[in-house]
Amino acid sequence: MHLMYFTERPYRYVPNDEVIKTGFFGIENKHFDSVKGGQLLNEYLDEKVLAEQLGYDGVMLNEHHDTAFCMGSVMDVEASILARITNKVKIVLLGNLLPVVGNPLRLAEELGMIDMISGGRLVAGWVRGGGSEQFASNANPAFNREYFNEAHEVVIQAWTKPGPFRYEGKHFHYRFVDPWCLPIQKPHPPIWIPGLLSPETVVWCAQHRYPYIALATFLEPTVELWNIYRDAAAAEGYQVGPENFGYLQKVYVAETDEKAREIAKWDMFGGAGIGYSLFGQPQWMFPPGYNSKEATQRMARQFTDPHADKKSPWAGLADGTTTSKIADAQVKTRSAVWQDTGPVDVEATRRQIFEAFPAVERSMQVICGTPDTVIPKLRTVLEVLRPGIFAFWQNDGPISKEDRLNNIRLIATEVMPAVREFGKELGLTSPFEVKPGSRPLKPGEKPRSVGSLESLQRMNGQAAANP
Repeated sequence: MHLMYFTERPYRYVPNDEVIKTGFFGIENKHFDSVKGGQLLNEYLDEKVLAEQLGYDGVMLNEHHDTAFCMGSVMDVEASILARITNKVKIVLLGNLLPVVGNPLRLAEELGMIDMISGGRLVAGWVRGGGSEQFASNANPAFNREYFNEAHEVVIQAWTKPGPFRYEGKHFHYRFVDPWCLPIQKPHPPIWIPGLLSPETVVWCAQHRYPYIALATFLEPTVELWNIYRDAAAAEGYQVGPENFGYLQKVYVAETDEKAREIAKWDMFGGAGIGYSLFGQPQWMFPPGYNSKEATQRMARQFTDPHADKKSPWAGLADGTTTSKIADAQVKTRSAVWQDTGPVDVEATRRQIFEAFPAVERSMQVICGTPDTVIPKLRTVLEVLRPGIFAFWQNDGPISKEDRLNNIRLIATEVMPAVREFGKELGLTSPFEVKPGSRPLKPGEKPRSVGSLESLQRMNGQAAANP
């Protein structure tokens, strides 16, 4: 099992009122102080060095543009620094925004250099980018998936096809492809794909035998997505295993449950937040043509109430409620609050977001508490999803440096040993232990599921029996 550390690396000095008024995308950059930003970027690099020292297997980076919630606007720069100042930890990029890079051949060279400097520790990853990225990069959202597919083809050919050769595609044209900065790892570095419940992306991953990494999505639709991958993999002639899947989980640990909860509550005001509630206004996040109809329907389900179907094992929680409070907070924060109906009631919205936190915690969108509190919940997540890749997603929102470092240390020293034992017990093989797509499926053999909701049903049943 591969365990890694991830944070969005936010700029932590934007006034919370401004975030509530507009969401992160679109906040005026007059609020940015480069000296403070530089200090934070160095702190984030130090955190990753600490993660290596404490025994995390990987450190994950991502990339967003024109937003304060993620300072990694050019994550390859961060990755190149980490390649030199770390020694053994995997440098996991989830991921490069293929549709907006403009020059995928240049990207292939950048990543090749990172892999060489690191001694072959790069894990590459591709994303389509959020809707806001299309505006930040002046990219046509209707061509997003076409750009993604073709840029991926350019990078893979640059890494694996002897040069010089010519490339002629619909969107990218190169007369002379002969890169010398090629990765150490052959035929190329591992490629993992993160996502938010897009069925097209999952099928694409299965066809390419790339692990799919779910970004803290609700467990029930995530299992459903695992099964979409399972069926697409079966069509390609192989059986999926834990090595095909990964999951990012929000986790906050402190010396007491109360302290951990107080810290975790501020994640509601992180860039992605819990449920992407403050990422950006809907008109920026979902430009016309960006998502397919099916993907839009799944996104709507993810950001509303996954328990709406009464047949769902998630339909009832311990106190007889559903997660409608989460949905209400997100819908009002993402849309109703931001309509042109007058000034936003900042205090009321802040209170509303905080009030949604108990339901968020019950649904395990965030897991927080002492090590003894979080370990059983993490086991449930692992039993439900059985991922070979697991990321502790931490430290977004206005959280102090001391609390961030304490969180990293406590997880490494008191939580990860138990998680590793769970991984061994459950057979959660990572892509470094079993090559994704290497389990053959015999003709006519029925593919087996990796995830299961039985553990979740059992946990909810126990909670209902002991209110």
